[in-house]
Amino acid sequence: MIIQIKVPTLPESISDATLISWQKEIGAPIIKGESLIDLETDKVVMEVPAPESGHLTHIFKENGATVTSGEILATFESITHTEISNTIEANKKHEYSKPSELSPAIRRIVLEKQLNIKQIKGTGKHGHLTMQDIQNHLKKDDHRTETKTPITTRLNNDEVSANSHETRPQKRVAMSRLRAKIAERLLQTQQHSATLTTFNEINMASVIAIRNEYKSHFQDQYGVKLGFMSFFIKAATEALKQYPIINASVDNNDIIYHGFYDIGVAVSSPRGLIVPVLRDTDQLNFAQIEKEIATFAQQANDGTIAYEDLIGGTFTVTNGGTYGSLLSTPLLNPPQSAILGMHTIKEQAVIEKGEIVIRPMMNVALSYNHCLIDGRDAVLFLKAIIANLETPEKLLLNL
Repeated sequence: MIIQIKVPTLPESISDATLISWQKEIGAPIIKGESLIDLETDKVVMEVPAPESGHLTHIFKENGATVTSGEILATFESITHTEISNTIEANKKHEYSKPSELSPAIRRIVLEKQLNIKQIKGTGKHGHLTMQDIQNHLKKDDHRTETKTPITTRLNNDEVSANSHETRPQKRVAMSRLRAKIAERLLQTQQHSATLTTFNEINMASVIAIRNEYKSHFQDQYGVKLGFMSFFIKAATEALKQYPIINASVDNNDIIYHGFYDIGVAVSSPRGLIVPVLRDTDQLNFAQIEKEIATFAQQANDGTIAYEDLIGGTFTVTNGGTYGSLLSTPLLNPPQSAILGMHTIKEQAVIEKGEIVIRPMMNVALSYNHCLIDGRDAVLFLKAIIANLETPEKLLLNL
């Protein structure tokens, strides 16, 4: 039976997608459920699975093509399970991964870096490649391809490169849709909002003390680590209740006040920065927050995060401190009106009751749309977050 392979229905706000790569060739045996194609949208990479066991007969769209919902990509001929059973057993014995066995995130890196996966030994189940395998291979490759700075000599007052006859290597790679969308949104933020940033600092001693005392019990009971992010999410949620204008957004000449708290958490992924959203954070406890963040981080790394988890936030928290950032000015995630930036914790000399003491301090930054939010509200909101974190017992007791 001949089946048409079509582009799945795309989310309402996405008009098209890019066909990243075909995972199967015409005539190659395919098992039902195996990935045929990777489609990249502005937010996520989508896999199109084989509807039945069989093989491709015609391909109508090549790699790099822009496609829309319902568009025909290929035709597919289904065959019986018995005819293809030998292929199933053969796949289990492969020492190296095949393109169709890679996660979307790994496939994107393989394509961008032009890697030969047969040269990379997989450490996953059945020899499948993991993200760690790819990262280790890239580190080795970078080390092998390091070159020395060309030696220059001076001749008749002109500098001449001793290696000028050699071609210096460079590579041109198409920008991914996600990276292009990030660039577009950053420019949009600068063009359509009057962004201002206010800074302050937090004494993290109380949060650190509570975390150190209970982190082992917390992990034993809930199966997830107790991090700093859950404290910040809860502190921000309580502060948003006090200052609802920070949780609002602008729609032309209207202000939309949101009666719920959906907080985005910036997460790094192999494809770039994405912002999955924690829904109704006022109804989540610390364990639920940590579990959702851990799930999002894993899905972002694997390239399996759902589009629905990346839309609709009312406020965002980003943690540059993970990478050692001491201070930064986070950019808004429109249509949101504010974003909180966390930074690294450093011991500093501070004055308390007339004495110099050493305390673990964190710089925090609140960027906000000054078209909607006055400086007074922004400063008071940030101070409310600080108060919540310097007396975290109130958060734990819902006071």
